[in-house]
Amino acid sequence: MPSSHVIRHKRPTTEPALVRWILITVAMLFLGLFLVIPLVAVFVQAFAKGIGYYLHTLANPMTLSAIKLTCIAAGVSVPLNCLFGICAAWAITKFDFFGKNILITLIDLPFSVSPVISGFIYVLVFGAQGWFGPWLIDHNIKIIFAVPGIVLATMFVTFPFVARELIPLMQSQGRAEEEAARTLGARGWQTFWRVTLPNIKWGLLYGVVLCNARAIGEFGAVSVVSGHIVGVTDTMPLYIQSLYDSYDQTGAFAVASLLTFLALMTIALKELAERKGATLAEAKRKAS
Repeated sequence: MPSSHVIRHKRPTTEPALVRWILITVAMLFLGLFLVIPLVAVFVQAFAKGIGYYLHTLANPMTLSAIKLTCIAAGVSVPLNCLFGICAAWAITKFDFFGKNILITLIDLPFSVSPVISGFIYVLVFGAQGWFGPWLIDHNIKIIFAVPGIVLATMFVTFPFVARELIPLMQSQGRAEEEAARTLGARGWQTFWRVTLPNIKWGLLYGVVLCNARAIGEFGAVSVVSGHIVGVTDTMPLYIQSLYDSYDQTGAFAVASLLTFLALMTIALKELAERKGATLAEAKRKAS
């Protein structure tokens, strides 16, 4: 009888334990140094003068104005970019048409253009000396150094996020379900609401969360078109800079802590969308 041999299962990695622990330690130190410590520092500095000063800063009319303007910019740009993203992704993945590759390239354009440059573009187009400046002045329409310019700049830097999340998701799903629904007599809107939207809802949420995160934290493009009018055209990031430049560091960190809290909420929603999307994809894979 041949002697029995013990079969040893190899580890998925062949690196020694020392190497693995070194890599893990370096990663944790990096995260602690560049992520955890700055986050903790924001909240420590925000409450450096006590909770009374913190609440006083947040209740300041200038702070409330900055929060309101940030909400307006995000509240307008995110739904419009969500609508554009759904339309663009649906057109690109469900239909064949001339210029599809050009449309995909244009969607990625804000990723390759500096936000500051995009802000200057809007100034050149809608500013007093811009292409449409004289016409806008004659009709008493103000875009640059006003809320419309901030909304336009925010829309430009955020509009790829929803589309870029939905396009690969819808491409992987294919057209079979929509074509089957149309064969059974469903109309276009019925197909979208009952077939397409349920399949992309978690990817859509993921894109909306990323779009909203960029909208509330945008600085470069908004800085160019806003004019830094405190209490009028300062969003939260711009107001934080104004407080810091005026040597009110505690106030700046107090407002920054609010942005940080919103960022943490965004991460939580992003994680939820990722898990739900992965669960849905796994369920569909098993069902097929």
